[in-house]
Amino acid sequence: MKSTILALCALCLLAPVTIFAHCQVPCGIYTDDNVLDQLLESDFKTVEKASIQIIELSKDPATNAHQLTRWIINKESHAQAIQETITNYFLAQRLKLTESDTSKDTYLKKLTTCHKVIVAAMKCKQSTDPTAVKMLHDQLHVLQELFGSKKEN
Repeated sequence: MKSTILALCALCLLAPVTIFAHCQVPCGIYTDDNVLDQLLESDFKTVEKASIQIIELSKDPATNAHQLTRWIINKESHAQAIQETITNYFLAQRLKLTESDTSKDTYLKKLTTCHKVIVAAMKCKQSTDPTAVKMLHDQLHVLQELFGSKKEN
């Protein structure tokens, strides 16, 4: 019996973990603009709408308990997706400082903006405070200015 439990525990530890971020193979399919559009058009808009819905549904939580729960889960899921995208795509793959770089200002601005987005997303997970949502919005737009192409909108 003990050996069976130990074998199951070992198997759980060796099982692969599924990660929903894009792989780190330089395939060229994903671009900064595509990723930023996903962050702004899907993830951020869901966080923003969910925060508004949660505030509204919280006026009568007994009647709206199920819908309220769904919005909370959705808000946290999309805020987490923002954090994971910043970490797994921008910090791990796109933010680089080479030895030949003479100006580290751009690198530091990108680095601090990534951190600000992660913190703002965390604050959105913790509350429905409109200032946290606005901060996330503003920092995502700064990130877009720093990483996005200079194409005309």
